[in-house]
Amino acid sequence: MQTAGGPQRIFVGDVQGCADELAELVTRARARFGDEFELWVAGDVVNRGPDNRRALELVRELVEAGRGRYVLGNHELHLLQIALGLRDLGRNDSVGDVLGAVDAGEWVEWLIARPLVEVGVIGEEHFVMLHAAPHPDWSLAELRRTAAAIEARLSADREAAGAFLATPPDVDPLRDALSRLTRCRSVAEDGTWSSADPAPPMRPWHVAWSERRHDFAIVYGHWSRQGLHVARGLRGLDTGCVHHGRGRDGFLTAWLPGSIATESERCAFDVPDEAFWQIPARRHYYDPRVAPGDD
Repeated sequence: MQTAGGPQRIFVGDVQGCADELAELVTRARARFGDEFELWVAGDVVNRGPDNRRALELVRELVEAGRGRYVLGNHELHLLQIALGLRDLGRNDSVGDVLGAVDAGEWVEWLIARPLVEVGVIGEEHFVMLHAAPHPDWSLAELRRTAAAIEARLSADREAAGAFLATPPDVDPLRDALSRLTRCRSVAEDGTWSSADPAPPMRPWHVAWSERRHDFAIVYGHWSRQGLHVARGLRGLDTGCVHHGRGRDGFLTAWLPGSIATESERCAFDVPDEAFWQIPARRHYYDPRVAPGDD
């Protein structure tokens, strides 16, 4: 499933400050693959959990060594909005260990330059990694163009980034696309979206997306209440590590395509699939007081 002779890709869902579990995952990867692996992180490395700074450091070390990919999630955007004075630190926000550090400004600059999507090929199958969801109708080319346009607005400079993030989504299509890419869970027939769990007439975004029979696959996070989602062309990896104890067990889940011997003709995004590692949450992390859909 991997490119011949290439490193093992390890895709991981929402970390959200659970640095102990992320460190355990990286240690396990090094024991199994040495330096021959790449960590692909589907956003939300920060917030709600206890150790955001250490989680970011683990990811950044691999990214800057050329052995990691990392896309922005809604909680990275929350951190940036707080840093840029667009919102206050909420009672459930735990990113003070990043924003209160002497090098907070440097972390903000690094995060603001992260991409919204990463693309690749496994075997002969094209895929994209993002945090939440694309528009169901977007082709891979349109998704890449949209993400690139948003990234240019975010990374121009701090003032421009702040102005863009402060813009209401209903007056700027790119600002709406940013929210969709990092927060969407459900969609309507006309393509409008919501961060809430789907209830009629809304449907899960990936149901509408799958009906279009796109020529690419998607790895995503963001939807802990849905749990691990394994379907043809789709791998949803948010299994709620930071939400452990809220009526369920939480895990940090990683997907390792090609790590289990299978028939040579099998595609990486076929089902069934058992190529997952799950690191159990170490403890109950927080008592949530958040708006619906804001996990």
